[in-house]
Amino acid sequence: MTIKEAILKSLEDLNSLTNYSEIYEHIVLKKYYDFKDAKTPASTVSALLGDFIRLGDARVKRIKQPSGTFSYYLTKNEASLDLESAVLPTIPETKKPTKIETFEERDLHKLLSSFLKTTDIYSKTIFHEQSNRSDEHQKWIHPDLVGIKFLKLQTNASQTFLKAINRVDTFKISSYEIKKEINSDYELKKSFFQAVSNSSWANYGFLVAFEISDNLTEEMERLNQSFGIGIIELKANPYESKILFQPKYKDLDFKTIDKLCKINKEFEKFVEQTEKLMTASDKYIKATEKELDEFCDRYFLTDTEVEKYCKEKHIPIENNN
Repeated sequence: MTIKEAILKSLEDLNSLTNYSEIYEHIVLKKYYDFKDAKTPASTVSALLGDFIRLGDARVKRIKQPSGTFSYYLTKNEASLDLESAVLPTIPETKKPTKIETFEERDLHKLLSSFLKTTDIYSKTIFHEQSNRSDEHQKWIHPDLVGIKFLKLQTNASQTFLKAINRVDTFKISSYEIKKEINSDYELKKSFFQAVSNSSWANYGFLVAFEISDNLTEEMERLNQSFGIGIIELKANPYESKILFQPKYKDLDFKTIDKLCKINKEFEKFVEQTEKLMTASDKYIKATEKELDEFCDRYFLTDTEVEKYCKEKHIPIENNN
């Protein structure tokens, strides 16, 4: 049998939550596959388990343990497994705590901006802390990041931003709410409705997460269909990121856009830069487009830059295996 067949057979035999090393040992014990030509057979099993998940193979699922590792199981055995108890944190041994380096949520912005740039979307982080905080009810009006995609640039200098923005064939504005991880139904709903609130003004709203539990797929689909917010799974290699669920289009809410401009200077400048490009004459289009690009978030130009950045920010590059 193939290695993947051996993995499936071992998961069937074990019939429990198990990690890649236990699966590898079971394959060897039962002689389901001969790893004689593999230099790192256990890593091969780990990588192929990751492939089941990345490729959406419905036969295998996984959950993330408190330690940060993944446990795998056969989907057909899900009903017989106590998944909730399996992810409860264990009581740690009494010992001197060690500092674990991890990344911040905002470190993911550059990964997202790089992914969006591959689809010709200009993106800009909106710093909440720079807003006028006189009204606490405006807490969930700010997106983490905004993006704009031009469908057809206007070159008539007499066009105003308002006129341009009312042309559905001109451009689309998106709003993005970013999370490090979503591992429970509660976290999903809280993050999702935050994205609903923060994107009420935009053409498209997205919830973006670096890690999403596979057990939440059905609920994500239900929420997406009911409220129209798209969901993006962000990867350490941003070019491998993917839109899990597409958002629904809606008209721009100019009153909320005006409110955002009043309370946040970064958002106001984003709108001004967009208007400047939309109303630029032919000879200034390229220069104005360059100005917008420089104003927006930085993005990676090479894979080497991606790898270096992830190491510096302690973003796990091989987080899918």
